[in-house]
Amino acid sequence: MSFGASLTYRFGSFELDPAKFELREHGKAKHLEPQVLSLLILLAGNADRLVSKDEIIEKIWGGRIVSEAAVASRVKAARQALGDDGKEQRFIRTVHGRGFRFGAAVTFEQGQGMARLSAGPVAEQPAPSANEERPSIAVLPFHLAGGSARLAVVADALADELIGDLSRLRWLLVIARTSTFRFRGREAGCEQVGAALGVRYCLTGTIEEAGGRVSLSVTLARTCDSAVVWADRFTAGRDELHELRCEVLTSVIANLETRIVQNEVERARRIPEAGLDAWSSYHLGLDHMFRFNRADNARAADLFARALARDPEFSRALSGLSFTRFQDCFLQYSPDPDAMAEQARALAERAVQCDPLDPFAHLNLGRSLWFADAVPESMERLSAAIALSPNYAQAIYSKAWAEMTQCDVAQSDEHAGLALRLSPLDPLRYAMLGVRSVSALMRGDHESAVEWGERAARSPGAHKHIAVIAAIAAEAAGDHERAVQWIGRARQLDPQVSRATFLRSFPFAATGGREIIERALRDTGL
Repeated sequence: MSFGASLTYRFGSFELDPAKFELREHGKAKHLEPQVLSLLILLAGNADRLVSKDEIIEKIWGGRIVSEAAVASRVKAARQALGDDGKEQRFIRTVHGRGFRFGAAVTFEQGQGMARLSAGPVAEQPAPSANEERPSIAVLPFHLAGGSARLAVVADALADELIGDLSRLRWLLVIARTSTFRFRGREAGCEQVGAALGVRYCLTGTIEEAGGRVSLSVTLARTCDSAVVWADRFTAGRDELHELRCEVLTSVIANLETRIVQNEVERARRIPEAGLDAWSSYHLGLDHMFRFNRADNARAADLFARALARDPEFSRALSGLSFTRFQDCFLQYSPDPDAMAEQARALAERAVQCDPLDPFAHLNLGRSLWFADAVPESMERLSAAIALSPNYAQAIYSKAWAEMTQCDVAQSDEHAGLALRLSPLDPLRYAMLGVRSVSALMRGDHESAVEWGERAARSPGAHKHIAVIAAIAAEAAGDHERAVQWIGRARQLDPQVSRATFLRSFPFAATGGREIIERALRDTGL
């Protein structure tokens, strides 16, 4: 049975497969303790940033008090498995007093596609000034390298459509077509475009036809130094131009949503904290928010509050603060989850008032309604977010989650699968996989439910509720011993986890699907 493409990290002679929970060298599996393997998955899956000791303790030990020696022991074992050591540090680098960073170039493979996750050391960029505004981009008319007059129309149309679609990303300033198309037919470098239009990023493309096939290459680069942030190549048959156009539009929007944000975080890290402007504080907040642990969630909330102190009407910062309050309630980080739920909703409502066209604001308002036992109403807000940004993977996933709790498993599975295709490296990937597991369980496909559930629970960032989902799937499939092991993992992450806390965070409608979940929960002993 096929379960879709899994994500595999590759570095040196190694393959790290979270779905199989396996490290392979030259194709041969190596035996590692589970905590050591979990540490490698955490570091390789976050190769673009430093992982603090606090985050390692929260995600590997569930936040329990452990000694420095315990962390050092797992790091040493991980290095030994890679043929590394504390002196050379080819793969795992110690950043003294702060944490660890994966030092090797990592590529990820999703099915037949491969892309670079980290290229090792990042070229030094000029330090940004504190008063720069939100990220900005110019989409230049695509260059026709060879082909028919029909392709010339496609080249212009693609750039024009991308300008329109990118303008829906409220965090991104997009230069109008009337300015960018002045560069048509001119050999202009990214730095020249940046100087002329005052933008931080430049998107260019080349389209050509040969042997009955059409190829299109797209490149996103920084204008400060022409460094490539992201690039991809697409091909299709001569009669498949519509499909090619749709694929390019979808991929570019999804990748810019993550690649530019990641680059903005790197810029913000080089600004002294006292000099952070609202947008820099917001992007640093996003970076911490998506690490999904108690300490970073609190740090993200502080950074969003700093952004709001500089700009009280900043919709995105209001939405980010709403997101952190949602996490405080959903994962019981706060002793008063009801108060956090109320704050999440109030902040999201303010965000929508400040910017009714921001899909992130509608996303957070939709999610906040889950705690008010108003899941059907939340889907209206999530649909609004998707209407504003049709390729918004996190909104599509959130709607899938809501559909799952209403036991609409056909829709939830389809939308979760779409979210995974749109954003294969999404910080919420583990949750998307979890939705697929529950959806499979409710339709009686226990084998798929176990596969998706365990893949979700082994993904970077997976929290206690995801381990419970893996346990539910195993119990429903008749594997009680496996279910008990996953319950043990959930209790490692939070000793207070229970049926009540799980069902509070997952308000399943009173249907046959909920009965399946409750029966499996009882049988696991949770």
